[in-house]
Amino acid sequence: MTAELVRGQNHPLSQVRVEIRVSAGVPVLVGAALGDEHGTVRGAQWVAHPGAPTLPGIEVSGQAAADHRLAVDLAALPEAVHRVSVVLALPTQPGGALRFGAVAAPRTAVTTPDGTEIARFTLTGLDAESAVVALELYRRHDAWKVRAVGQGYARGLPALLADQGLPGAEELAAAIQEAVTASLARAVPAPRSQDASGPTARQQAASPDARQPEDGWSTGGPIDYSHPRRPAGSAPSLSSEAPVPDGQPAPPVAGDAVGWSMEERLYNQVWGMFEDLARTTAAYRSAVDFADSRLEKELDQVLADPRNRLGAAGDAAREAAQARHTQLTDQARAAFDRDLAQLTAESEVVEPALPPAYARWDNPVWHGYRVPAEPPMALRLGDLCLPENPLLRIPLLARLPLERGLWIDSGPLEGPDDTFHDSASTRRLAMESAVALAARLLAVHPAGEFAVQVVDPAGAGAEALMPLTGTGAVAGPPARGAAGVTEVLERLTRRVDLTQMAVRGGAAEALPPDVDTAQQLLIVNDFPHGFDDRAVTRLRYLADEGPAVGVHLMMVADREDAEAYGPLLDPLWRSLMRLTPVPDDHLADPWVGHAWTYEPCLVPPGSRVLVQVLTELTEARTKGK
Repeated sequence: MTAELVRGQNHPLSQVRVEIRVSAGVPVLVGAALGDEHGTVRGAQWVAHPGAPTLPGIEVSGQAAADHRLAVDLAALPEAVHRVSVVLALPTQPGGALRFGAVAAPRTAVTTPDGTEIARFTLTGLDAESAVVALELYRRHDAWKVRAVGQGYARGLPALLADQGLPGAEELAAAIQEAVTASLARAVPAPRSQDASGPTARQQAASPDARQPEDGWSTGGPIDYSHPRRPAGSAPSLSSEAPVPDGQPAPPVAGDAVGWSMEERLYNQVWGMFEDLARTTAAYRSAVDFADSRLEKELDQVLADPRNRLGAAGDAAREAAQARHTQLTDQARAAFDRDLAQLTAESEVVEPALPPAYARWDNPVWHGYRVPAEPPMALRLGDLCLPENPLLRIPLLARLPLERGLWIDSGPLEGPDDTFHDSASTRRLAMESAVALAARLLAVHPAGEFAVQVVDPAGAGAEALMPLTGTGAVAGPPARGAAGVTEVLERLTRRVDLTQMAVRGGAAEALPPDVDTAQQLLIVNDFPHGFDDRAVTRLRYLADEGPAVGVHLMMVADREDAEAYGPLLDPLWRSLMRLTPVPDDHLADPWVGHAWTYEPCLVPPGSRVLVQVLTELTEARTKGK
C-alpha cells in the first residue's frame, strides 16, 4: 500500500533500485545532492543537475520539465554517501514562475522501477520559495529510508545549496541555471495547429487590452486544449468514428490529460476544464465590456456635435453605433457558445467516467461500490458554475489529505431564484451536507483508515446524523453537553501533540497503543453551544495544527451565533474553507477573479445509496478487526 507522507515523516525502502517521480504542472529543474554522514555536500561533483545529470547510482533530467523521473540505485552510490536530497527549483527564464506559491503544489513519489508506488508526498504550504528540498533518501544502520522534507528557500537555489554545506554554492547555482537556459534555447517548439493564428487561449492575458485588436474583437478559434496538463495533439478521435475534418476539434475523451494513472489524468482534466471555463468566460466578459465602452464613446461623440443631436443624421449615427455594438457582442457570444459547447461535450464524457471519490451521488459508479484498498488523491466537495451557463458544472476537487478544515455555513442564506432560507432551514440542510461529505470521506478510504467523530452538544443534528449513526459508521455516539465536548477535544488534542512529537523525533510509528492512528474527522454541530473558553482554544488548535497530522475539522455553524467572541475567532473562520448548503456565489478564484457559484453534492431524495455504501464499509471494518 502506498504511504501518503506528511512533512517530516519517513518510510522504509525495501529495495535499492527506485525511481523518484516529480509532477509540478510547470517546468521545474530537478537535481540530487549527495551528502555524507553529516549531511554535508562536499563539492560540486556531489550534485547531479541538468548540466551534469549522471553520477554513480543516480541520474536526473538534463532540462527543465513539468514531469521528471530520477533513476536511483542506492547500492551503486559511493560508500561515503549517506543521504540523497531531491531538489526542485524554478528556472529563471523570462516569463517563468518566480515562486512556488504561484503554481500548483508539486507532487513527488518514490516508486519501484516498474512504477509501483512506495510513498508519495505533496509539497503544500509553499509561498515565496523558488527552490525546495522535496525528499531525502537516507541510510541508517545499513537500511535506507525516505523522508518527506518540503524545506523551501525564498532566496532560491544558491541558498539551498549553501544550506547543504556546499562550497561555491552561488557559482554552481548559476551554472545550473545556465545549463537549463541552454537546454530551453535548443528545444524545438511544438508546431501550432492550423486554426491557431495567434497565441493559445491559455497564453492570452485576461486584460481587455491584451485580448482586443483595434476592431474590438479577436476572431480566434475555439478553446485550444494544449495547456500544460494536456499533451499536444490529445483527444484523438475514436477508432469507430469517422475522421475529424481539418479545423474541427477532436471528440473529447475521458482521461485526456497527463498523469501516472487514470485517476490522476481525470483529476488534471477536471482542473483543465475549470481553467478553460474561467478563461473563455473572462474573454467573453472582456469583449462585451469593450463593446459597451465603445458604444458609450461613440454615442458621446454624436451628442458632442450639436448638429447631430436631432434629425436624421443623429439617428443614423446612433443606429450605426448600435449596429457595431450588436455585431461585436454577437461575435463574442458565438465564440463563447462554441467554447461552451466543447466544454459541455467534454463534461458529458468525463462525468460518467469519474471514480467514486470524484463522482456525484447519482453516478451509477456508487451502485457498484467496493471498499477501496488505498485512498484517492482528491475528493469532490461539490460543483462550480458561472452565471453565463449554470448547467455546465465543474467538479470542485480538493486534494487529500485535506490541507484545511471545512466550515458549512448554517446561517440564513439567499438561494437561487431569490429564495430565502431561514436559520432553521439552513441548519437542517447544513447538517445534511456535512453528513454527505463525511460519508464520502469514509467511503473513499480503506476500512479502518479514516474515522469520524461528532460533537453535537444539544442533539440538534440527531435526525440528519442517522445515516452515520444508524450504520455504525462513526467512531462512537455523538458527544453531548459540555462534558462530551471537553472529552472529545482533549482526546484529539492529545493525538495531535503525540503525533507531532513522534514526527519531529523521526519515529512517526511509535505512538502509544491507545492512540488511534487512523485519520480523524471531527464534525462540530451547533457551535459555540457547549463550548467554554478552554474548549474554544482547543478547537482553534485543532484547526491550525490538526490537518498536518491527520486530524481534520468540519464545522457546521452560523458565525453570528459566535458574535460574543468578537475578533478572537476571526483566525478560526479564516482557516476554514467556507461551503454552503444551498447554491451560493461566494467562491472566488485568484486567477481571473470570477465569483463561482458553489453547489453541494447531496444525496438524491429517496436514494438509499448513502446507507448502502456506509453499511458495506462498516461490515468491511468489522471483518478487518
